Amino acid sequence: MLEKEFKFYLNNQQELLKKYSGKTIVIKGDEVIGVFDNEVDALLETKKHHELGTFLIQKCSPGNMDFTETYHSRVLIHG
Repeated sequence: MLEKEFKFYLNNQQELLKKYSGKTIVIKGDEVIGVFDNEVDALLETKKHHELGTFLIQKCSPGNMDFTETYHSRVLIHG
């Protein structure tokens, strides 16, 4: 799941760093559909228009220290 999006990030990491270094980006398919200051804002805003599980939230940073962690849940709790 989301392999296409992660491959897009890996294949374009250097170019994405030039534009979005330090930001959190949202990738759907092979397109950046959002840019945010943090993961929480990325999730809360993107889920308004896109179904959970259909997009990748990724911190845009050099190397592999900030690769996305996957959490599997059927329920998003916000409180």
